[in-house]
Amino acid sequence: MSCFMGDASHFDNSIEFFYNRATLYILHLIGRAFSMKEYTTEFLRNVALVSHGGAGKTMLAEAFLHATGATTRLGKVEDGTTVSDYDDEENRRKISIYSSVIPIEHRDHKINVIDAPGYTDFVGEMISALSVADGAVILVDAVSGIEVGTELAWRYADEFKLPRFFVINKMDRDNADFEKAYEAIEEFVRARGKRAIKVHLPIGEKQNFKGVVDIIGMKAYMGDGKTTAEIPSELKEAADKAHFVLVEAAAEGEDELMEKYLENGSLTDAEMVRGLEDVVYAGEFVPVFCAAGGHEVGAIALLNDIIDLLPSPLQAPKRVAQGKSGDEELKPSDTEPLAAYVWKTTADPFVGKMTYFRVFSGTVQGDAHVWNQTKSADERMSGLHFQRGKEAIPAKLIHAGDIAAVSKLNATATGDTFCDKNHPLTITPPNFPAALYRVAITPKSQADAAKITPTLTRLCEEDVTLSWENDPITHETVLKGMGDQHIDVALHRAQAKFQVGLATHEPRVPYREGITRKASAQYRHKKQSGGSGQFGEVHLRIEPLPTADFEFTDELVGMNLSKSYLPPIEKGIKATMERGAFAGYPMSNVKVIVYDGKEHEVDSKPVAFEIAGREAFKLAVQEAGPVLFEPIMNVRIIIPDANMGDVMSDISSRRGRVQGTDSEHGNTVIVAHIPLAELLRYTTQLRSITGGRGYFTMEFDHYDTVPSHITGPIIEAHKKEMEAKKEE
Repeated sequence: MSCFMGDASHFDNSIEFFYNRATLYILHLIGRAFSMKEYTTEFLRNVALVSHGGAGKTMLAEAFLHATGATTRLGKVEDGTTVSDYDDEENRRKISIYSSVIPIEHRDHKINVIDAPGYTDFVGEMISALSVADGAVILVDAVSGIEVGTELAWRYADEFKLPRFFVINKMDRDNADFEKAYEAIEEFVRARGKRAIKVHLPIGEKQNFKGVVDIIGMKAYMGDGKTTAEIPSELKEAADKAHFVLVEAAAEGEDELMEKYLENGSLTDAEMVRGLEDVVYAGEFVPVFCAAGGHEVGAIALLNDIIDLLPSPLQAPKRVAQGKSGDEELKPSDTEPLAAYVWKTTADPFVGKMTYFRVFSGTVQGDAHVWNQTKSADERMSGLHFQRGKEAIPAKLIHAGDIAAVSKLNATATGDTFCDKNHPLTITPPNFPAALYRVAITPKSQADAAKITPTLTRLCEEDVTLSWENDPITHETVLKGMGDQHIDVALHRAQAKFQVGLATHEPRVPYREGITRKASAQYRHKKQSGGSGQFGEVHLRIEPLPTADFEFTDELVGMNLSKSYLPPIEKGIKATMERGAFAGYPMSNVKVIVYDGKEHEVDSKPVAFEIAGREAFKLAVQEAGPVLFEPIMNVRIIIPDANMGDVMSDISSRRGRVQGTDSEHGNTVIVAHIPLAELLRYTTQLRSITGGRGYFTMEFDHYDTVPSHITGPIIEAHKKEMEAKKEE
């Protein structure tokens, strides 16, 4: 509000600022009259750019746009001017956080390039991108080579059975080394049962990188690739050798091509492409290219090969949906029943909710009604468009295989399926890793408190790797994500998009209180303050109850205590068990027996026995060997073999007990029981130990006794907290 507290001119300037900002944004979003011709299924390519963080995906997408004339200048990540990274938070951090769709028009085809984040915390965005792609382009830094994110990208491309390319990017960097990077890729691919093959050779390296040699057509593409030239003489021998290997690989694709190759010793360019399509689609070969996205070198040559060697939706891996009578294979045809999958949703303060979807079969028309099978809701497709970064390109018809967006739907969320109401189909969302990094959150103000639930719900609708819950034991609101950076981005988004301020602290562990032996106690509550007083005396016994959470009974004989006072006694004990008798955590597995007591014919009231029962119970607990129980998690840790010793040692330091080990795809799998209290920041620590290559899953297994040296400080902290509340 400070901007409105000066003179009138300051007020006017502030109004003008907000008006201009809103106007510019709206014009930026819908005012630019982009047009795009319709592309039917065979002329579409859906490609996910994936890699380790910092390998240059965003700049390569920027190079595609500029080289094909879609933009008039080449943006830069460091300046916050790229088409792909348009979110304020991305510009602030200088990294990709969200997947962005960049449609590229080239050679009468449309290539939907999906620029996915490379940092581990945002792996959910990469999984979503790959789930609607028909091919993956994995970028590798020409200096760094194979990195953790490379392995992650490959693993998820494998899960979706996608054909893929490797691109050795940033060939213009100091210390760039194509051959070294290629050897690392070749070894990596071979270890996974496939073969790498060169399709591009670099013309120069480092500051002298100025073009690429296309081995298929045996031409040199200089600069961005718009001009071709003869292959430089110093590369002719290497190009001939690579061409020979490529022809052999293409010949393996079809028997007819193999026969022709054996007869003539060569194949035409068209035959090479045909044969390579077969082996690339089948995943037997992984073509390797080179580029420098920041200077556009190799951009057009790479787009050519994406069109030639990666499948259209017609040849892509088959998709299935759940129909009325079981699984139905989805056929990418406009004439088939509609099946479209919602892979991404975003909330925007100006245009509302934006929904991104891919049509796997059938078509979607502007202003038409579609059925959301997941939510059983009718949705109208008004504002149908293609999204290019933050620019909206109006669309009237979305063909089978294409990716589009629509604004302001009512019920739809990520993971939903659109279909015809009379032909129900449900596409199963991909499996996302569980969110294991936990923080407790609190609103910064009373106004924020009122909006915290809808804000967290909307954040988690947009990002399926985020989740939240109200912990019934600790009574905290807990937000869970993939890591500290992931949580930090969510909190900034809550502030920027929804104007909700949230603070975080380490969540409490959901301990439980218990007892280990029988004990008895009695308590008299007596209060006299003029007029009617309060009187109640309760004698009770408690004992461990392994088979149930709570049991309340009595052994009353004679007339000392009326059974009519048992309900308030039970109420007081239950309230104490919910709040905790000694450490502030719920108590369970206790049997309570009321065996005697005293009452007063005038002063005895239910409230007196509620208090007497509560206090007698607390006294009995002190004599019953009170203990804290902690949740023990069953943890499955997947790590490289080389890190096994360090991880085992770390598990031991966390009071963990190894249950067994196994091997899986060249990694070691450790199964261990570890207290939840020792796992609050394990996501970050495991990455540190394993260089980012280790990951884990966990689920609750059982409760076990907390060691006494840990119990003591917890009880002391609770006492101090209660004393502080009394002083308030």
